Amino acid sequence: MLLLLETAAGFGLFSLKNDKLLKQDVESIYEEFKTPTDAARHVSLAAFKKFADTKEAMEAACELTEATVGKSLKKFLKKNIVDKELSDKLVVLDKALGTSVSKKLGIEVAVLSEPLKEVMRGIRTHLSTLVEGLEEQELRAMSLGLAHTLSRFKLKFSPDKVDVMIMQAVGLLDDLDKELNNFAMRLREWYGWHFPEMGKIVTENLAYAKTVRLMGMKTRAKDLDLSVVGVPDEIAAEVKQAAETSMGTEITDEDLVNIMTLCERVIELTEYRASLAEYLKLRMNAIAPNLTYMVGELVGARLISQAGSLLSLAKHPSSTVQILGAEKALFRALKTKKNTPKYGLIYHASLVGQSAPNLKGKISRVLAAKLSLCCRVDALGDQTEPTVGKEYKEYVENRLASLEEGGMRTATKGVSKPKQDKFEKKAAPTKSGSATYSTEGDVVEEPVKKKKRKASTAEAEAGDEEAPKKKKKAVAEEEAAEEEKPKKKKKKVAEE
Repeated sequence: MLLLLETAAGFGLFSLKNDKLLKQDVESIYEEFKTPTDAARHVSLAAFKKFADTKEAMEAACELTEATVGKSLKKFLKKNIVDKELSDKLVVLDKALGTSVSKKLGIEVAVLSEPLKEVMRGIRTHLSTLVEGLEEQELRAMSLGLAHTLSRFKLKFSPDKVDVMIMQAVGLLDDLDKELNNFAMRLREWYGWHFPEMGKIVTENLAYAKTVRLMGMKTRAKDLDLSVVGVPDEIAAEVKQAAETSMGTEITDEDLVNIMTLCERVIELTEYRASLAEYLKLRMNAIAPNLTYMVGELVGARLISQAGSLLSLAKHPSSTVQILGAEKALFRALKTKKNTPKYGLIYHASLVGQSAPNLKGKISRVLAAKLSLCCRVDALGDQTEPTVGKEYKEYVENRLASLEEGGMRTATKGVSKPKQDKFEKKAAPTKSGSATYSTEGDVVEEPVKKKKRKASTAEAEAGDEEAPKKKKKAVAEEEAAEEEKPKKKKKKVAEE
């Protein structure tokens, strides 16, 4: 029986000397491979093909992970088994690889069992002693280099996954917004000295700049067709009417030249901003499709820029993703021992924005949990479609709907139902379950409790009447006693 072993150094083919070893249990086989001499007694090296460099090793490893027989492995097996016409069975650890070997080369592959796995483990343990010229340090260096190369290949570090472009693009987009606002405000103030009424009529910055560039002096407004620059007819009519009664001052041709230059700059920057936004959208869909589907390209790009990279964002827990962008508020809250912020950059996502104010904290927590998973799929996977993002966005939307429905229930929980009329008579249920008219329900019972109450009140009234009589007798007795005391004193004085 032949054993195929794939290592970082190359392919090894070993022959099993003792077939009785496979009938033993796993623990006894482990004891048989404790020392290199014991391993050499049970197996021997039939052939070994060493890789020339790390590139060849990486190609072979990628082919093995996909369970395909590459050129190097096919050539090795054909040379040492097929050409020599060996009838021994071949043992391969990977079942799918064994199936492809038997299909391509016609070699009989043995069924893998637990004893065979333990034998392969013993061979791998003493590989440096079984293969001549292969040192332990060299094998470790080859394994480490192959692991790093294979990891880079698996993570798909291609030019399409460069997130530095996204960080630069979103930063430039924010700078352009600030500059455009400043330039547009300066243009309105500058041209407003000549035609101040147009600033309130044409509110969009790009349309305002195009109108100023086309019109120039306000005296030319009546002869112009403003539909060329995309201004509606209603607004164009208002501009022409306002130009006739404008209160603005007159400007020189030199002033108009500088205003026209500023108009050109505003139009160029606006068009460049639109193209940059489209570029950012395409790059985000290529690099992080699931993240883009969940929160949009702008919020996703700002999250990546704040974290430093897409891989760094994928390493963050969901609690950090939730408050990313609100670091100042977080540390201020920790310092003053107040409530920490509930959301950061994800506040601008549509899922958080459309929720009620009392539900924004809960939705941001749910959204951050799903965003962290989407970032990990985008950073470490090779998907181009937002399959995970669609599933998670639907989950967050359903969660938002259930929370809003629960809020409506709690809002109407304290509202009392309309009480039943006290004069309305309830139908008495019968044994059959239906309510029918009965004359017994019309009979009014005698109020027994009221009689008792009357008797008790009568006794109380009698007691109240007796009480003042007793009080009067006591007062009369006290007055009589006081009258007798001075009489006795007078008798004593007379005797003296």
